[in-house]
Amino acid sequence: MARPLPALHMGLLALVLALSAVLTGCKDESAAPKAMPAPLVVVQQVQPRDLPLTYEYVGQTAGSREVEVRARVGGILLRRAYAEGRPVKKGDLMFDIDPEPFKADLDQALGQQAQAEARLQSAQSNRDRVLPLYRENAVSQKDRDDAVAEFDSAKAALEEARARVKTARINLGYTRVEAPISGMTSKETRSEGSLVTTTAEGSLLTTISKVDPVYVNFSAPSVDLFRLRRMREEGRITLPKKSYEVTVRLIDGSTYKRTGTVNFIDPLVDPLTGTIRVRAEFPNPEAEVLPGQFVRVLMTGAVYNNALAIPQRAVLQTQQGPMVWVIGEGDVAQPRPVEISLPIDNQYIVEKGLAPGERIVVEGLLKVRPGQPVTIGQPREAQTGQNGQNGAPAGNATKAANQGS
Repeated sequence: MARPLPALHMGLLALVLALSAVLTGCKDESAAPKAMPAPLVVVQQVQPRDLPLTYEYVGQTAGSREVEVRARVGGILLRRAYAEGRPVKKGDLMFDIDPEPFKADLDQALGQQAQAEARLQSAQSNRDRVLPLYRENAVSQKDRDDAVAEFDSAKAALEEARARVKTARINLGYTRVEAPISGMTSKETRSEGSLVTTTAEGSLLTTISKVDPVYVNFSAPSVDLFRLRRMREEGRITLPKKSYEVTVRLIDGSTYKRTGTVNFIDPLVDPLTGTIRVRAEFPNPEAEVLPGQFVRVLMTGAVYNNALAIPQRAVLQTQQGPMVWVIGEGDVAQPRPVEISLPIDNQYIVEKGLAPGERIVVEGLLKVRPGQPVTIGQPREAQTGQNGQNGAPAGNATKAANQGS
């Protein structure tokens, strides 16, 4: 017969069983999976707004007038009277050509004019004597005709002499080469003591560039201008009533303080490059911008009407195309394919796939899973105390010239 256990042993057994049950329960509880917390994301509500468009190109500055200063008479170049590379005003003396030969020509022409005047006076006196005698039949018809012809010939000779004097004075004046316009001068092409001629090769002395206003020449892809016109016809954009405004970024990265306007668009497309020549005009009273500089041209004036613009960082590029995370009811995220067009600054314009008022994820995209709720947080700039705006950041945007819609 089995003997009953003592009461002490029974108590110890109950304690061991209880501890075993507790330990087993703890092990099972620790092995159970924990629920993942909703990922923290930043969202933005999509709202339509008018978005200024900016097109950026590479351009080169040029004087609004480029004038060659040429010798109009030949001779020895005696003196350069201007400082190379410095501004001159219209009428300023630039070069002196030896005037002595032209002074001699003028003196000779003046002497010939005096002879012609004396001859005319003699012919007029003779005519005045012959005509009354002819009326009295005291002289023949031939005498009368000879007197009149001599007078007319002397009169014509005087006109010719006066013309030679005028030409001689003009040529003498050309020995003083003056600035035809106001502007910046370039280096001389003929030094003092050189023989200058009136030929195309030998007459060029220097050039002057008018830099106020200054021009900026650039080439725009024809597709850009054609797209703007098409979008205007579709009512998607508004073009400026007068002209596009232009700002330039100089080679040191600074922006020129004055704004220009487009004053010429070539009606022809270059068949080799597929571009259209465009020219802008800028005021340049201090001559800060010099001809020949390369600049970045920012052309503005077109406005995209009611654009749905979203940050580029909110778009995921997938094998199926661009996609965004849309936050629906209950803060549940769902993927949504979208059609995007113009990349503007750091934004995209959405053509299809989103409606005004919808919310999209702009930060924390990689933590989101389809059909899972998210926790909506504040943007980083808001967390640091900066004031943010609801919607895509406003302001002009830069559209790369080689992008299409």
